[in-house]
Amino acid sequence: MEKGLISVDRWVEGSQAYFLTHLHADHTQGLTSTWAKAPIFCSPITAKLFPFKFLNFNLFLLRVLDIGSWHSLSLICPSSGSKITVQVMAIDACHCPGAVMFLFRGEFGCLLNTGDFRWEKNSERAKLGREVLLNALKDDAVDVLYLDNTYCNPSYEFPPRGVAAQQVVDIINSHPEHDIIIGIDTLGKEDLLLHISHALNTKIWVWPERLQTMHLLGFHDIFTTKTSLTRVRAVPRYSFSIETLEGLNTMRPTIGIIPSGIPWVVEPFEGDVKLFGSLLTSRNRSKMSSKGGKQNDKINGNLGSVKRVHKYIYSVQYSEHSCYGEIEEFIKLVQPTKVKGIVSSSSCYVDPVYYFGSLCGTNQQSQRLYHHQHQKKEARDRAVPVHTNSMLGRGGYTEVKR
Repeated sequence: MEKGLISVDRWVEGSQAYFLTHLHADHTQGLTSTWAKAPIFCSPITAKLFPFKFLNFNLFLLRVLDIGSWHSLSLICPSSGSKITVQVMAIDACHCPGAVMFLFRGEFGCLLNTGDFRWEKNSERAKLGREVLLNALKDDAVDVLYLDNTYCNPSYEFPPRGVAAQQVVDIINSHPEHDIIIGIDTLGKEDLLLHISHALNTKIWVWPERLQTMHLLGFHDIFTTKTSLTRVRAVPRYSFSIETLEGLNTMRPTIGIIPSGIPWVVEPFEGDVKLFGSLLTSRNRSKMSSKGGKQNDKINGNLGSVKRVHKYIYSVQYSEHSCYGEIEEFIKLVQPTKVKGIVSSSSCYVDPVYYFGSLCGTNQQSQRLYHHQHQKKEARDRAVPVHTNSMLGRGGYTEVKR
C-alpha cells in the first residue's frame, strides 16, 4: 500500500485515516488526548472505553466500525492526487475487550492486519471470526498479512484459556487460608476473573480505575474495591513483585499468580512438590503411565504449564496471544502471499517468514479456497450498506463516502 493512506496502531504524521486495533498501551504509543491529525477508526467497545483512557479527547474524530461489515472510505492517492476507495472490515481478534483485526482491500490489493489476537482451535468466537474472514475474502488472496508474532516460536504452546483459568482456580483452592494476588493489566483477562468469581462464588477486588473499566464493560456485581469482601485481589501487573509478596506475607499468608504467556524470569521453585501436587484435580490431573512416568493429557489440560517460580508465586500460561501452533493454523487458513510480523521488540521475537515462509505464496491459495467453500453453507455474507458512525451516535456523525 502506498504511504500516506492509512496507518494501523501508528500515530505519526502523514496518513489520511488511522485505525486502532485495541487500547493496550503498546498500540497507542504516540496517541494523546490532543490528537487532531485525522479520524480514528475502531470497534464499538474500544470507542466506549476510549474517553476513559484519553480524557478530553475530541470524540468527533472517532469512527465506529461494526464488526463483520464492510465499510468504505474515500481517500486521495498521494502520488496521483485522484480519489480512491478503500474498503475495510473489522473482525473479532479474541484478544482483549474491543480488540479487532482489520481487513483492507482496494486497488493496492488485499491486506490483513491482525493486531494482537488469539484464535483458539475450539473457541466459538474464533470459529465465528474464521467464517467472517473467509466470507469476506471469498476468492481474493491476502497479499500481505501483518501478523501478531509475539509467540512465533515452536517453544510456545499454551493450553486453552478455559483450561488455564481452571488451573488458577485449582491453585486458589489449594490455599484456602491464603490471600490471593493476581497480576493483570488495565485491560484484558476479564474472562479469567469472571471464571474465578463464578467457580469460587466470590467477589474479586480490583483497584478503582479497573473497577470503572469493569462497569463500562457491563460487569457491575462481581468486582469490588472493598478488601473486606474477598480474599482474591487483581492488582496492576506493574505492582506485582517478589518484594511485594514477601512484605504481604509478614502480615498474612499470601500467594501471587501471574497469568501470562511470557516466561517468568525467576527459576522454578524446587521446594514442597506435595503442595504443588495438590493442584491436580480429577479433571485436569496429569496421568501416570504404566511405567510410572508422567503422561500429559492434552485434551483435558496439562498442569505442566503451571510453574511455582517462588515459594509465594505461581506462573500460569493464560495467554491472550496466539501460540505457535495457533499461528501456524491461522497462516494455513489465510494463505497470504507475504507475511510480516508486527512485533519486533519482544524478547522472543522471530520473523514469521523463518518458520512459515513455505506456507506463503500464490501457489498456496487452494487450501484457503477449500475452507471457504466448506463453510459457505453455514455462514452468510455479512456485508451491509457502506457507512461508519461516530462514537455512540454523537453530533459528530459522519457518513463515509462510497
